[in-house]
Amino acid sequence: MYEERPSRLAGAVVWTNTPSAAPGALPVLPDGCMDLLWREGRLLVAGPDTHAHLHEGPPASWAGIRLFPGTAPALLGVPAHELRDRRVELSDLWPAPEVRRLTGRVAAAAYPALALEELALERAAPPDRALRRLVAALAAGATVSETADELGLGARQLHRRSLASFGYGPKTLARILRLQRALALARQGVPYADTADRAGYADQAHLSRDVREFTGLTLGALLR
Repeated sequence: MYEERPSRLAGAVVWTNTPSAAPGALPVLPDGCMDLLWREGRLLVAGPDTHAHLHEGPPASWAGIRLFPGTAPALLGVPAHELRDRRVELSDLWPAPEVRRLTGRVAAAAYPALALEELALERAAPPDRALRRLVAALAAGATVSETADELGLGARQLHRRSLASFGYGPKTLARILRLQRALALARQGVPYADTADRAGYADQAHLSRDVREFTGLTLGALLR
C-alpha cells in the first residue's frame, strides 16, 4: 500500500510503499522529481525519469522522500542528467564511510521515511528561486519561450541549467508536467477530450500519444 504526506522540506513529499495483495505493481511515472530511497537496508537515489519505471524483483517495502523538481542535485552534489533514468546506490555518489554511517542511522530509526526526511532537511541547499518559478510556470501551462523571457534567460542558458537541475531540457520538463496535469484531471473523472483541452494538448489524440510515449500504456489502462 502506498502512502504519502507533505514534507517539512518545502515542496517535497515523504512516502512509503509496502507490498499488498493486489495483483501487479504500479509503474513510477515521470514527474520531474528525484527521490532519496530506503529499501531493505540500502540507501539509493532515483534519478529523473523520461519513461515509466517498473521495479523488478520480489515485492519489498520502500520508503522515500520525493524532492521538489530541480532541488536534488544541490543536495546530492551531482548534476541531474548524470542520473537520468537510473537507480543508483547512494555510495556511488557519496563517500562510502559517510553512507555507512547514514545507513546505520536510518536502519536504527523507528520510521525510515522520517529519518530520510531529517537527512534531506540537514543537507538541503537554499531554494533556487528562478528554477522554482520555472517549474511553477510550466506546471501551470506557460510555454518555455515565454517563461524564459520572464526569467531573463537565453535559450542556451535555460537548457544548460535545466539539464543540470532536472536531467533534461525545459521542453521535456514542460511535457512531463503537462502529462501530470492531464493525469490529475483524468483521475478526477474529467472526460478525456476535456482533459486534453484543459491540460494544453492539441486534441485527445495528442494526449494519447504523449501518454503512450512516457508511460508505455494507454490512458485507460493507466487509470485502471
